[in-house]
Amino acid sequence: MRPLRELLSDDPAWPYVQEWIADATKPVEVLPASEPDRSIALETMQVTTRSPMGAVVYETGGIVVDGGWLRILGSGHPRMPRSLPGGNKGRTWEEGQSAPPLLYVADDVVGGVFALDGGALGGPPGHVHYFAPDRLEWESLERGYSDFLAWALQGDLGAFYESLRWPGWRDEVAKLSGDQGISIYPFLWAAGPPVEDRARKVAPIAEIVVMQFDVRRQMDDGNEA
Repeated sequence: MRPLRELLSDDPAWPYVQEWIADATKPVEVLPASEPDRSIALETMQVTTRSPMGAVVYETGGIVVDGGWLRILGSGHPRMPRSLPGGNKGRTWEEGQSAPPLLYVADDVVGGVFALDGGALGGPPGHVHYFAPDRLEWESLERGYSDFLAWALQGDLGAFYESLRWPGWRDEVAKLSGDQGISIYPFLWAAGPPVEDRARKVAPIAEIVVMQFDVRRQMDDGNEA
């Protein structure tokens, strides 16, 4: 395991990430990183600050995009206590594994999860996939972490989320902490009225995500029976 000093690059990626943030096409808030959380997170991840992922972990407590709709994990912050390693250890990343087969890197308020494929999904290694809450399926974005980060900051999120947003969503999302999401019923994957006509309530984002994964597993078990 490399010590912190070997992970702090003389040619860090943070200035490039800052340029992407400056050119963002929607509101972006960078939550400040703090010690010792950022050093612990970087050492746990074993990525250098020369990579955009390492830069985000070391220089931010997380990045809040588009008014809080999308949250990119960093080293943790009081407003978003989940860190990149903390959000994965014991879930997608078991003790003793040198690298996680699946690494959650971001999520959205309706339970969508962005994850880096380390072999669990069978796609090209290092591609980011999206677990869509309206289909309960993983879909490849056909881009690595750096391109995903640039897309999250500068891409057309409005088009990507067109069927999952409703009039007035910004006001509802603005009231959430970084660990909360919006649970929608009937569930997004179920038949029902348009999303704006479904019931919505605030819930821990972890509960929303776990419930969706459980339903997906039950569907898979039923198909195998």
